[in-house]
Amino acid sequence: MKIGVSSYSFQGLISEGKETQLSIIKTAKEMGFDGIEFTDLNAPEGMSEKDYASEIREECEKHSLPVISYTIGADMLRLEEGSNEKEVERVCRKLEIAKELGAPSLRHDIAWGIPDNLPFETFDDCLDIMADGARKITSFAKSLGIKTMTENHGFFCQESERVERIIREVGDDNFGALIDIGNFSCADEDNVPAVRRMLPYAFHIHAKDFHIKSKDGADPGEGFFRSRGGNYLRGAIIGHGNVDVYSCIKEIKASGYDGYISVEFEGMEDSIKGIRVGAENLRRFLEN
Repeated sequence: MKIGVSSYSFQGLISEGKETQLSIIKTAKEMGFDGIEFTDLNAPEGMSEKDYASEIREECEKHSLPVISYTIGADMLRLEEGSNEKEVERVCRKLEIAKELGAPSLRHDIAWGIPDNLPFETFDDCLDIMADGARKITSFAKSLGIKTMTENHGFFCQESERVERIIREVGDDNFGALIDIGNFSCADEDNVPAVRRMLPYAFHIHAKDFHIKSKDGADPGEGFFRSRGGNYLRGAIIGHGNVDVYSCIKEIKASGYDGYISVEFEGMEDSIKGIRVGAENLRRFLEN
């Protein structure tokens, strides 16, 4: 397996103006990563997203650091006149950006919840329309030679059972899963069996960790957010938090998965230190 890094891991430095999505390519290469994935390109003023994608691809080629995936937000329950066709079309245009990047895969969300203006009450009620949107997107992606996937992300489609149902409902071998080891905690699901359940559908994997505190305790304050069940979560350096990342890695190795695992760091520590220490721990977990 190869170890990549998500551009999102550098977001703190990018927000502070210390790095850009372009400059982190050299940084990631110097840190020893085998590939890099990008999240929602932010083109400089006056430059189109397509031109920026081309510039990023050229910079990656210069540093021999392949773009391994492109990640965007999406919502198949964003309906206009009863249809999600406009959202499907928007994501298909993002697939063209992924093609320009040279990314072999694109991850998009499925939905963030049921909007108040829709006549749905449960996940089951809207499964067909969510799967239909993802099916149309991956059909177009095939023409570009790109795989599409969804992630256990966004609370509404976060636990393994729901993600698996979406993938099976789409029913296309061009559509699979980006498994985020840590994100199952956002739905208060045991990470190890959740990873095991999702591995047959894996196109890509994120290594992530969280500090987790019970909802029954005191509010730990700044940096924490609430899980679906009300527990407190904060991003952690891989190996430092409460997620059993080591056991998840053992499951991944046993499955025969041989793709990329990307470090995704979203903790409060210094970004470079958080990424570096997390990557060192991940490499050690993979070797043991």
